[in-house]
Amino acid sequence: MKTVSLTDVSGHLPGEPVPASYYTDHPGAEDRLRDSPMFRVPALRHHVTGESNVDLVEQAVQPLIERHGRAEIRAVDVLLVHSQLPDSPFVGAGTEVARRLGLNPSWLIDVANAGCASFVHMLELAGQILRTTEARTALICNAQTAAGQLFTQSEVRRLAQAAIPGDGCGVGYLTTSAASPVLAVVGRHIGAHGGDMTAVLEDGRRYWEPGRSQLRIGFTEESVGTVLERGNRLVPDLVSEVCARIGVPTAEIDVLVTNQPNRAFLENWRRSLGLPPDRHPDTFDRCGNLFGAAIPVTLDRARRSGRVKDGDLVVLGGFAHAGDYAGAAAVRWGAGGG
Repeated sequence: MKTVSLTDVSGHLPGEPVPASYYTDHPGAEDRLRDSPMFRVPALRHHVTGESNVDLVEQAVQPLIERHGRAEIRAVDVLLVHSQLPDSPFVGAGTEVARRLGLNPSWLIDVANAGCASFVHMLELAGQILRTTEARTALICNAQTAAGQLFTQSEVRRLAQAAIPGDGCGVGYLTTSAASPVLAVVGRHIGAHGGDMTAVLEDGRRYWEPGRSQLRIGFTEESVGTVLERGNRLVPDLVSEVCARIGVPTAEIDVLVTNQPNRAFLENWRRSLGLPPDRHPDTFDRCGNLFGAAIPVTLDRARRSGRVKDGDLVVLGGFAHAGDYAGAAAVRWGAGGG
């Protein structure tokens, strides 16, 4: 069985940081959910201003090209792409990413599920392909463009939910090597929670039908409480499970990288796992909730700042939507000197 490594990561944030006042000073910015721990406003976030998911992926991949060579990246065998929001209702971003980067992968999959934990899900999918086929390299891409499009709409912008997301992209480069071996991945698809995260239009129309109301996420006080309860439980459960698989207590995790939904989750997760803040990198106040891009962007920033060192046990973890997926992965960073 081939060893699969998360050999490298890279990220990109579009434009200049957008301050919290863009939302908090917006006329009519009142919402009964504003005091919920789910919606404590980050100081900064980034917005796309016309960039597509493909544009963000192209920018995020450039550091990988600089470090590994254009020919090596163009030769990737597997390309997985998760886009949020999709640029087209009919065609995923994967084929255009391949065209833009000059790729000709044997495997190309646009991944629609696993939301904020889709990087872990794609890590597992790519790893399975690399271990069981002749493929030797993979590129997994998370692009998030909802903040500057969906949440800046005039009516949505006044809601508590609008100030939380940010836009960005994170990518991972996987190889069949011992550079940074993926020790274990666990994922849990929870059908009982499927459909609990909803999109709402006040006039009751379907999203593709003409109308004047603006699409938003259907948060209520009850649904927020449900998401908080599930998220607080799921991420520590999956991180504990992946650590049990490799025989390491959670307190011995060197670096925990999670999705970045809000401060409450981040604090509750590290407390539950017995980790101090310095072992749980946090990009929420600088980037907001980057959804699926949060894990690779946060890992990239931690790596570049020196918080991830060769030999460190790096554990990635997160949950999606209202809890319909949760996953965790353990990586021995730089173990093979890659």
